[in-house]
Amino acid sequence: MKKYNVYLNGEWLEGEQQIQVLNPATGEVFAEVASVGRDAAKKAIDDAHEAFDQWKILTAKERGNYLKAIASALESRADEMAEIITMENGKPLTQAKGEVAMTVDHLLWFAEEGRRAYGRVVPQQMDGKRHMVIKQPVGVVGAIAPWNFPLVLAIRKVAPALVAGCPVLLKPASATPLSACLFAECVEEAGVPKGVFQVVVGNASEIGNEMLENPLCRKISFTGSTEVGRKLIAGAARTCTELSLELGGNAPLIVFEDADFEQALEGIMIAKFRNNGQSCIAANRIYIQRPVFEKYKDALVERISSLKVGEGLEDAVEIGPLVDEQALSQVLEMIDEAVRGGAIVLAGGKRLGDQGAFLAPTLLIDVPDGALCRQEEIFAPAAVLYPFDNEEEVIRAANDTEFGLAAYVFTTDLNRAFRVSEALEAGTVGVNDPAPSTSNCPFGGFKQSGWGRELGREGIEAYQETKHISLGGVF
Repeated sequence: MKKYNVYLNGEWLEGEQQIQVLNPATGEVFAEVASVGRDAAKKAIDDAHEAFDQWKILTAKERGNYLKAIASALESRADEMAEIITMENGKPLTQAKGEVAMTVDHLLWFAEEGRRAYGRVVPQQMDGKRHMVIKQPVGVVGAIAPWNFPLVLAIRKVAPALVAGCPVLLKPASATPLSACLFAECVEEAGVPKGVFQVVVGNASEIGNEMLENPLCRKISFTGSTEVGRKLIAGAARTCTELSLELGGNAPLIVFEDADFEQALEGIMIAKFRNNGQSCIAANRIYIQRPVFEKYKDALVERISSLKVGEGLEDAVEIGPLVDEQALSQVLEMIDEAVRGGAIVLAGGKRLGDQGAFLAPTLLIDVPDGALCRQEEIFAPAAVLYPFDNEEEVIRAANDTEFGLAAYVFTTDLNRAFRVSEALEAGTVGVNDPAPSTSNCPFGGFKQSGWGRELGREGIEAYQETKHISLGGVF
């Protein structure tokens, strides 16, 4: 069993206790990671604040060069990193490799975009004055990452914060801390100065409270549930700590009768079943226009039933285990509750085997109003189909949720594509595109799906303060 230390202020330390990391495909412990408590988190913030003075005065080009060096180190260990992600998270190896590749792309894009974090000169309204607006780094950042994309969603925070001039404390999910440890090795290899990037593994409440209450931690960026996001908002209200929040989703996917059949069918499979269905932008509510509903239903039963389920390191596996037994129990209860209310299971709907947290890929129809799997995220490879008759009806249904992270539309009518995209209450809309996220465009949600945006130029702005400088006596 391999043991990992935590990376604090440029050193690898044993920590106070050990966290066991389980392989969700077997339920067996395969690694241990050192963890720290609140005192160590406080010291890490102190060390980061001390490093801030020198890090912020580097040019954006210099900071970007560090990101490029990290990307190079990560790329050279891509296969190792992907295997670790699969072992701690459960996703198929091919998808873990895709996560590593996207992480490298984030690092390289922000390495360059940091050089374009422009201010502006504002025309004066009074003689003898000049006005400038400049951007400056906010300070020490606490980045709290989730388990479902343990590397790439962490680096969506780390990369823009670092290039903006902010030191970062990364708190990975306790279920999936290993990819953060390997990433820290890449940071060390790149020669990033001590204190600029640190990993704090441990109790989420202890570390999160230190980040919230410590005045030297100026910003917290969190990806996770809306429930936890609300707690962070309540805590931040006491200190006015800045927050970026990427929270829950309940994404609709709409297929109109004019859509290209094969394109839409493949789009449903990707948008719902990628990452074992454990994605905040997964298509939870799939609306099919009534004239083509039966055609898609039959095709999806066939496709879903043929998905290969197994340990993510096995060849050709398309669906791995859920992250743990609790996640499996929750989705099985969702399915059972829907069936008790009249829903019909067309495929799957049950546990596979007695080892590992495997769910048979599932398809449901006739799910009643008020069912959990209609109102909440289905964080699993389980899809629900709903028929609809017209555009106005489906837009109302799609927007009938407290969430608004992502939505999908499949149509060949360009006018409809614009109308529906603009009407949907979601931060990202994929039109004939089941994987719309990209480094150079903003990502975030409407309503209770979050605050702020990651990626794009907005991703850097999230870690900057805006300062107005007024110069008088200019004649």
